[in-house]
Amino acid sequence: MPATDDEIREKYLERAIRELNQLTREVQSCRHCPRGALMPVLGSGHPQADIVLLKHAPVPSEVEEGVAFYGRGGTALMKSFRRLGIDPLAVYGTLFVKCPVADPALADPGCVARVAEELAIVQPKIVVVLGSDALAALNELDVPLAQPLHARPGEVQRFTPSMEALVVPNIDESLDEEGAKRAFWSAFRVLGEWYADLPPY
Repeated sequence: MPATDDEIREKYLERAIRELNQLTREVQSCRHCPRGALMPVLGSGHPQADIVLLKHAPVPSEVEEGVAFYGRGGTALMKSFRRLGIDPLAVYGTLFVKCPVADPALADPGCVARVAEELAIVQPKIVVVLGSDALAALNELDVPLAQPLHARPGEVQRFTPSMEALVVPNIDESLDEEGAKRAFWSAFRVLGEWYADLPPY
């Protein structure tokens, strides 16, 4: 008897969970970055999210918890999702620099390149690139069939044949100054329009 659509979706979800768990184990056991006894900061969210949030490096609250987007930036994003009518369960967040190193430039290039693997596992419909450092790192990444992205905040761009991208300012640099908050919101709210236009299937 042929598998139903629900059974097929369930199999894809199981595979994504398995592959992300394997990636987590690899990141936790990796010793290429000089992070000492500190644990890496891991991606979190739905393993088959429509939206991937992508930052360059962790802030202290993320290092402390070992989870991407933990702290003030994550709280601000959750408020933004609510305001835009975006289901937080449709989101996965991760970082290029997963290890808490004194200078992000010390991160092992192989570690930074793991983002390509995360994107291949999650297969989002859009990547929200937070800040110029993340944009530069994504453009240097070897993502199959990827086109270079441009620093045009608030404009949805084609990234791969199956994935779009939205460049916005880094949320962590947009929390304390009114002009920076407005610039972030002006670019980020485009995600709400994009999400509202998603087909309901």
